Amino acid sequence: MQTSDILLTDQVAIVTGGGGGIGRSIALAMATFGADVVIGDIVPERTEEVAERVRELGRRALPVPMDVMDPEQIRGMIAKADETFGRVDILVNNAGGVSFKPLLQMSDNSFRRHLEINLVSAFVAVKAAAPIMIRGGRGGSIINISSIEGERAAPNVGAYAAGKAGMINLTKTLALELSDHGIRVNAITPDHTVTPGNRGNRTGPVDPSKQRERAPNATEGMQAIIPLGRESHSDEVGSVAAFLASSLASYVTGVIMPVDGGTSAGSGWMRTQKGVWALHDKLAATPAERMQQ
Repeated sequence: MQTSDILLTDQVAIVTGGGGGIGRSIALAMATFGADVVIGDIVPERTEEVAERVRELGRRALPVPMDVMDPEQIRGMIAKADETFGRVDILVNNAGGVSFKPLLQMSDNSFRRHLEINLVSAFVAVKAAAPIMIRGGRGGSIINISSIEGERAAPNVGAYAAGKAGMINLTKTLALELSDHGIRVNAITPDHTVTPGNRGNRTGPVDPSKQRERAPNATEGMQAIIPLGRESHSDEVGSVAAFLASSLASYVTGVIMPVDGGTSAGSGWMRTQKGVWALHDKLAATPAERMQQ
């Protein structure tokens, strides 16, 4: 192992939903470690902003305004990447979407749309990018951004969770089917992550000055359910994606990697107001606490 094994020098990375939040951080992480980056995003201003940051890091950038709900636009973005750079080494399927509604109140069309944006879009992108990787003969890395909700029950976000669960199975199956070509396929499952979208900066270029802070009670809730006691920053997901794309992860494929501060390991354990871990909400008492009452 060498320190250079983390480098992605002269590789080409495609990031869907790369204009904001986790996708933006992944795109910049790829550029930081030497990759040229294709930024696909539905907000044109965001693709340009990230492309500018990538160029400031000394790498080439290709901003592509596009909508992953349209398979032809996905295929067009990947074809443009191949035409521009002559190769594709890394594909990050990050674009996704969620709405909050109980399943029985959701229309058939809305359920299908959740599957289209969170699962089908990844399938279409892989089907377009993998042949380019195979043609190059250098292998490749496909990274799917799923969610902790893909591995647990998710009331009120069931359609989103179904898509993300499908992405997890897609990841494992592709890892086997593409292994003969040296293409590694892994998934990252974030939980609560600070992004422009969940801080109110939903439109236009990313602007930290427009992002609101969490309410104090929300912060307290994070401290109760997340073992590390805070939300992750999108850069922390970006760094894991860079690792999975690099030679440091050359023997890692078919892996579902939580980047969630320990929430999935907690499996329902929460900190009480006294800082004690318990399988209750923070208002309930542990057996030790009840002994003191």
